[in-house]
Amino acid sequence: MNETPKPTWLSRLRSGLHRSSSKLTSGIADVFTKRKLDAAALQELEETLISADLGPSTAARLVAEFGTNRFGKDIGEDEVKAALAQQIAAILQPVAKPLEPDLSRKPFVILVVGVNGTGKTTTIGKFAQSYVDHGLKVTLAAADTFRAAAISQLRIWGERAGVPVVAGEQGGDAAALAYRAFEEARADQSDILMIDTAGRLHNKNDLMQELAKIVRVIKKHDPEAPHATILTLDATTGQNAHAQVEAFLSMTNVTGLVVTKLDGSAKGGVIVALADRFKLPIYAIGVGEQAEDLQPFLAEDFARALVGG
Repeated sequence: MNETPKPTWLSRLRSGLHRSSSKLTSGIADVFTKRKLDAAALQELEETLISADLGPSTAARLVAEFGTNRFGKDIGEDEVKAALAQQIAAILQPVAKPLEPDLSRKPFVILVVGVNGTGKTTTIGKFAQSYVDHGLKVTLAAADTFRAAAISQLRIWGERAGVPVVAGEQGGDAAALAYRAFEEARADQSDILMIDTAGRLHNKNDLMQELAKIVRVIKKHDPEAPHATILTLDATTGQNAHAQVEAFLSMTNVTGLVVTKLDGSAKGGVIVALADRFKLPIYAIGVGEQAEDLQPFLAEDFARALVGG
């Protein structure tokens, strides 16, 4: 019996972004049905982009650029979508940078931070699986010692990927665990060490001190570690993601973003606003629960999927 072929990443991306693109394209369709591009139409387009979570400043810039060469002309929905996709891709292209570990460092240390519930632990598990599939040795560290669920969840992902998980007791010292994980990863000649961390943003001072301590003890092993710091963001939070980026930038050296749960959100446009404002690399995006549902971020594919192209 023939197996049903797995959907391609692009089809999964389009499907995952369906709620976001439906919101945007229905708004565009309402504004443009072969009408002249006048000031009122541009105003409505700007409001549509803001309601799709592209943010006020990004929406204003896109609309201003959009109207430059087309003002006063008859324009249809498809032309609007194609032009917007091109403009959005231009904003996203500079930040579409997959995380490429420097394998001359053993281990290459990746610190993963983010608010609880954004998919930190799941993201680590998916990255670990991908690295293993590419023949790399990985060690995981369960340094979110605040939540027992985070420790057990990371162990499950470790078992799935067939990689060791360094863990301790709930409530233990996160920095001491990270230090031990580095020692074990180096002894095991792991290529990559991924460290899960707590995300208690409501208690920012404690979290800041904990993250700083983790970084401090890792630097005792390797002054340049962590070599990458991933901030995970949940797309369903929309514009609140801006506040999370600001908060974690104030606490640690975030080197790039992973945006999760795009398949459960109508707010995928927030990625465009984040790229436009913070200019941080977007390493990957997630559109589902399976390991293969986290993939490197591709600007043009995302832009076309977002506008329903």
